[in-house]
Amino acid sequence: MATTTPVLDARSLNRATLARQLLLERAPLRAEDAVARLLGLQAQNVKPPYYALAARLADFDPEELSALMASRAVVRIVTLRSTIHTHTADDALTLRPLVQPARERELNMFRKGLTGVDLAQLAAQARESVEQEPRTLKQLREELAVTWPDADPQALGLAARNTLALVQVTPRGLWRRSGQVALTTVEHWLGRPTEPEPTPDATVLRYLAAFGPASVKDMQTWAGVTRLRPVFERLRPRLAVFRDEDGVELFDLPDAPRPEPDTPAPVRLLPEYDNLLLSHADRRRVVPPAYKGRTWVGNRSYSVFLTDGFLAGAWRLEEPKGAPAVLTMEPFGTLTKAQRAELTQEAERLLGGPMGAGAVSAA
Repeated sequence: MATTTPVLDARSLNRATLARQLLLERAPLRAEDAVARLLGLQAQNVKPPYYALAARLADFDPEELSALMASRAVVRIVTLRSTIHTHTADDALTLRPLVQPARERELNMFRKGLTGVDLAQLAAQARESVEQEPRTLKQLREELAVTWPDADPQALGLAARNTLALVQVTPRGLWRRSGQVALTTVEHWLGRPTEPEPTPDATVLRYLAAFGPASVKDMQTWAGVTRLRPVFERLRPRLAVFRDEDGVELFDLPDAPRPEPDTPAPVRLLPEYDNLLLSHADRRRVVPPAYKGRTWVGNRSYSVFLTDGFLAGAWRLEEPKGAPAVLTMEPFGTLTKAQRAELTQEAERLLGGPMGAGAVSAA
């Protein structure tokens, strides 16, 4: 007798994803455990990881994450989608090897600028340099250009970045501290070698735990890698299978939370580049079609807020020197009186706690 694959609508997918992302209720987790559970935090800029955890954890103190970074328990490193992420030390040593083939394929875009460059020699020279002393990308380019004066300096720097697993050393990334981007290898910074590449199977299961239910294309979008269909097929007997309203096949862990679609979802303030918005090929589970593209202008991403679990507007924080911080919210549509009150309460919670102090305004 044939069985019908259950269908999950956008609200069902929304609530399931919010539950995995600790956005239905704040979790009493340590910052390090949350970074591991979420498989890393987008960290293109310094502050987003702190705001990402403030939205997800009960009683979060930014100094906790900052201390983890200072002690090298977490690091800032290029991994998923060729972007900077904050990962635990263990994940930095395993996830980077998993996506390394994709990082190396990126070099094809810069081959013209690398004519005559021996990439193995470049990697060895760059490693020796940054392990002797952390270098800025400018310093590294200048050193490599001595050996390859006819190469494109930008391409030389990108080649080093893509062939080596480079971390941004502290004080870069510490809370309320400043520091230019200086690089060394993750192995040198952590004092141990990278681990063997994890099986794709294990990473698929972790991805589903953090972002499921999801399609094969969703995970490939999250990781920036391809050819994962055979892995999902190998795991199929262990997974629950659904379809979305367009008929796309979705996979999930059988015992993972999938709350009812009418489960209340609180207002949350998320930073720019939050992985909630970037980890699925089909983002309608969080982004209403009418608001597609509203969170980006060129290469700039806005911080956003959710109401009823879905993208509803943008926010920005201004911290003028010697004056109180001001958080301004810009709804994309009309908010109810209750939503505006909840949004103001959430903003005041953020500004009134360890993250800062200031005032709230609404555009």
